[in-house]
Amino acid sequence: MTRRGFLTTSAGVAAAATGGGLLSGCAGSVSSDKSGGKSGAKAAVTIMSNGTELGEPAAIKAAEKALGLKLTILKYDLTRLTAMLTAGSPPDIVRGQGAVDAPYLAAHGVAQDLDDYFAKSSILKVGDLDPINDVWRYDGTTQGKGPRYGMAKDYSQDNMIWYNTGLFDQAGVENPSDTVPMTYDEVFEKGKALTRTGKKAKVYGLSFAGNTANFLTMIASQGGQLFTDDFSAVDFSSPEGIKALTWYLKLAKAGITPSIANPDPNGWDWPTFQANRMAMATDGYWFGGMVATDKKSAETARFAPAPQFGSTRVSSCSGATGYWMPKAGKNKDAAWAAYEYFLGGAPAKARAESGGGLPALKSLRPLLPQTEAYQKQAYAVQERELPHFSVISFTPYARLDALDAVVNQVMPAAIKGDLAVGKLADQLNSGINKQLANGKKLVK
Repeated sequence: MTRRGFLTTSAGVAAAATGGGLLSGCAGSVSSDKSGGKSGAKAAVTIMSNGTELGEPAAIKAAEKALGLKLTILKYDLTRLTAMLTAGSPPDIVRGQGAVDAPYLAAHGVAQDLDDYFAKSSILKVGDLDPINDVWRYDGTTQGKGPRYGMAKDYSQDNMIWYNTGLFDQAGVENPSDTVPMTYDEVFEKGKALTRTGKKAKVYGLSFAGNTANFLTMIASQGGQLFTDDFSAVDFSSPEGIKALTWYLKLAKAGITPSIANPDPNGWDWPTFQANRMAMATDGYWFGGMVATDKKSAETARFAPAPQFGSTRVSSCSGATGYWMPKAGKNKDAAWAAYEYFLGGAPAKARAESGGGLPALKSLRPLLPQTEAYQKQAYAVQERELPHFSVISFTPYARLDALDAVVNQVMPAAIKGDLAVGKLADQLNSGINKQLANGKKLVK
């Protein structure tokens, strides 16, 4: 599990959040009044975030002092967000994942077009925005073009691999190249050689999630596409889709990776990687922030390019976690001031210095840590990977969670051997296309 899994939701609740015309008339206009219309009152901004992602309580107090605002941090909760949107009183700023949320939020008329704010900002200058922020753009048909509906706080090219040189040495397996991406077949063979079985001594050769985002990338790398041109359906039965499913089933059946059928008891990658029980973790640059917390892990952890499945080198980002502003927000100018502070001010600089993700502003990139040996190696590998980033468009008709729910429902039977890959593809198509058809009815 990666931090992409931190957002929990359900398709039904998501549909309720954007259903009908209830929210479409809630768009607010750009205001110049930070007080929210209350004369003499200290303006208040409510942010729906995740844990202490924007800072510990002391840091939030410091932000309040710097901004002259009252800040209320709510824990991200889709049910609560839905209720607040429905009531016409949403948070002023909301956490989201641009790579998979932006088309959905824009198409449903929930998110504020932020172009006017970016155009006027001296902190979040358009020319300083890293290309990753294009995943937060949507012109009604194409992701990566059109108005900006949000901005990443930081990001990773999520299929890049952290590996444990100690486990590679013990197994007599050659380390991955810093410059040449492994093929997926090579990843499988290395993972197989690195895997150790046994309840007490289990070592996973690799962590690779069999989810919608990864299949999307694997199919794109072959020159194919998972979604139809209008994003109203998927086709896992294409040659590219069948090849991707076949590779993943082979990996999961062999027990090389944790899977929905045989999950890692730790629940996510870091504890297992730290305990020298995971040789390769497909988590991207942000995982280096975890490596930094443990000196022993730092001695053996190294970074590798994203593997290549087909003839096209694709190294995408499936998250681009950041923040958006609801159209129905009541105090947008104050919200924008907080938005600038957390995404371009001192908190953004601190995040870059921690190495817990790539900064979303080009000017902050020099702050990435390069003191320890693993940091220098990871920085060099990451710099060479950047040119291979591309936006892989996502559907506006359903949330990622809804599609992954279908995958998680049908995948266990295939992993356990009771479902052939062709029938797996058919069941994925059937289940996901129902979700997309229902979602399309909600978009005007």
